[in-house]
Amino acid sequence: MYEFDALKVKDECVNWIKEFFEKNGPDCNAVVGISGGKDSSVVAALCVEALGKERVIGVLMPCGVQADIDMSKLLVEFLGIKNYTVNVENAVKGVMEELEGLEDLTITPQSKMNLPPRIRMSTLYAISQCVNGRVANTCNLSEDWVGYSTRYGDSVGDFSPLSRLTVAEVKAIGRVLGLPESLVDKVPIDGLCGKTDEDNLGFSYATLDRYIREGICEDEETKKRIDSMHKRNLFKLELMPCFEIDSLKTLAN
Repeated sequence: MYEFDALKVKDECVNWIKEFFEKNGPDCNAVVGISGGKDSSVVAALCVEALGKERVIGVLMPCGVQADIDMSKLLVEFLGIKNYTVNVENAVKGVMEELEGLEDLTITPQSKMNLPPRIRMSTLYAISQCVNGRVANTCNLSEDWVGYSTRYGDSVGDFSPLSRLTVAEVKAIGRVLGLPESLVDKVPIDGLCGKTDEDNLGFSYATLDRYIREGICEDEETKKRIDSMHKRNLFKLELMPCFEIDSLKTLAN
């Protein structure tokens, strides 16, 4: 049976963050988008342990009124990190109004839903370039496995502490870090359509995590769904395909 040593992995991740910054910006700050969920909370806490709270900057990015913004505020206050709040509502509305003014363009629900996370990532990089920063990616392995992220939105960043950790493992590390239970165990919502992650996925993270780590999924239809989502969304984790010039390869040989 698979066993996870949260303390050991936490320490290894903290050292990895230290090494990343030593190689990629010894005097840089970690910039973390704070949603109030477990992933951004754990990433921010790991960065604080690795770099010190004076080198971690949280960015809260509501789109209009965010019902759970108090969770984001709880996190930055708990860690004692500098933070900025940038409401992206006007930016999102501005782009949508321009799109709606284009003739013969039908705006799809997917386009409308994924615009805010892409604008949030632009906001993170704008702030990062003002504070000598490196942007943290906050996606976890479970989300990445089934493509539950927005390409060029929350799927990107300069360094990714959680991309090899499942939801259950992230929660375990959150507890080892001493984060408030309300943050670690907060029901994950997508922040886009108001549904929980598990409602959108059609299966629980517990089911997904077990399949990832142990290869076990007792429901065949769920297994097929996970496999299909994994295959369809692998492109989100791969480098952009590039045209290779065969004639140059021939000359090189």
